[in-house]
Amino acid sequence: MADVKNETQTGYEAGRAPVRDADAHRTAEYPEIEYPDTDTDREQPTRALRDPERDDGDRDDRDRDDRDRDDRDRDRGYRPGFPTRALRGMFWLVATIGLVLALVVGAQSVGWLPKFKNPFATRTTDRSQPPLLQSIQDLSRYVAAEGNFQVIIDVKQDHKYIPDFLASDRILFVAAGGVEAYVDFGNIAQGAIQESADRRSVTMTLPAPALGKPNLDPDNTYVYTQQRGLFNRVKDAFSNDPNRMQEVYKLAEERIAAAATDSVLRDKAEENTRKMLTGMLRSLGYPDVTVKYEAG
Repeated sequence: MADVKNETQTGYEAGRAPVRDADAHRTAEYPEIEYPDTDTDREQPTRALRDPERDDGDRDDRDRDDRDRDDRDRDRGYRPGFPTRALRGMFWLVATIGLVLALVVGAQSVGWLPKFKNPFATRTTDRSQPPLLQSIQDLSRYVAAEGNFQVIIDVKQDHKYIPDFLASDRILFVAAGGVEAYVDFGNIAQGAIQESADRRSVTMTLPAPALGKPNLDPDNTYVYTQQRGLFNRVKDAFSNDPNRMQEVYKLAEERIAAAATDSVLRDKAEENTRKMLTGMLRSLGYPDVTVKYEAG
């Protein structure tokens, strides 16, 4: 009983299991851990359990793998880290250029910089020769009236059994021009002017009014649209016909001249010429003036 009591007193304590040899279970590899009360300090024992030598070994292995990868890339002709550096450099280059352009445009818009001309602007070089006077023609025409006309020319050239998108040429041309109606006093025949014995009346016989050539107005004459097939475009790329539009101009002049002939332009010219001569002769002392026209 005495032995049991002594054992109880030496091996047991209140609330603890008996540990016969506490020193036998201690190891020198791991330090003793103390658990503090705060949460921040409780994380420190976990970091303390990491082996510094093992961490250094892992770091050396990663560095060795990186060096091996760089060596392989260098053998293949790659530069370590080149894509990343190149993209970063290109980004900064583009950003710098954009910033400089924005500053220049902003400064020019507020008038801080002078106006810069476009170096790629279209230039027009005029190598035309000076006009040469070839002849002078004396005219005795009295322009009594003028008519202004407009005509739309729609001409299409195509081929049978061939689609228009392959071979065709259609021009929509708007032409505007004027036609003059005149009386040629240079063609008055001898005896065309007859005066009465009392010099109170006079009779004049004039040539019939004539129509001049149509004069196209370049400001109001233009090609509205032109549609060409694929083959026509290829042909124009190698051999362009500079006289192709001349036929369109001639056709427009013919249409305007025909319209002037069918109009009342000659009648208006006769009326205006008669008024002009009547007023002029009456001012000379002829109260009775008669103006006739030859058969046209």
